Amino acid sequence: MEIVQVLREKLFELEDKDYAEFQRKLIPNVAPETIIGVRTPELRKLAKEAAKLPGIEEYMKVLPHDYFEEYNLHGFLIEGIKDYDRCVEELNAFLPFVDNWATCDLVSPKVFKKHLPELIGQLQIWMASKRPYTIRFGMEALMRHFLDDYFRPEYLGLAAAIRSEEYYVNMMTAWFFATALAKQYEATIPYIEEQRLDEWTHNKAIQKAIESYRVSDEQKAYLRTLKRGKRK
Repeated sequence: MEIVQVLREKLFELEDKDYAEFQRKLIPNVAPETIIGVRTPELRKLAKEAAKLPGIEEYMKVLPHDYFEEYNLHGFLIEGIKDYDRCVEELNAFLPFVDNWATCDLVSPKVFKKHLPELIGQLQIWMASKRPYTIRFGMEALMRHFLDDYFRPEYLGLAAAIRSEEYYVNMMTAWFFATALAKQYEATIPYIEEQRLDEWTHNKAIQKAIESYRVSDEQKAYLRTLKRGKRK
């Protein structure tokens, strides 16, 4: 397809070999030969230009991609969709092919903020997936959109209920609870006190909360007393 070749050539024009080597170390589960080395600001700029190209809707149907940056470009194209239902439709087609934390975490559709009542139900669907990066995507969006003004205590239970053998899912759960401790401490601390997370995730959440400047020294001191077993 011509649009695929056009955009691939543009990606290679933006290649930064040093940055590619840096990325390969950060995401070792991605085949190194598929990483071109395009910096995120350049990818975002290209996505804005690509969104106006004829045939771009056909490009969105081309899955799987051959290169890491093609997935990221695809994610940024989804991010710019202004219609909520279409955005979700495109994400449902895209997420099953996401195989790394970097692509997963960079996609944050702007339209989500205008559709939070519908979004919470969709996040629960993603978080119930068997695919680790679909789960991670749902939980990251829960953390991003539902720990502030739209917070409800039951949202903590949605995250706590997840059990996985996948490192990048458990790391996201820990990140979620560390952020929740920073933003909604009183509602969140019982989940730590009652040990409602698996041991590794429990300890990692405490570690990340202790590293946060948004958690008070008094809270950090108490959290240190709640660590379980030997740190891993």
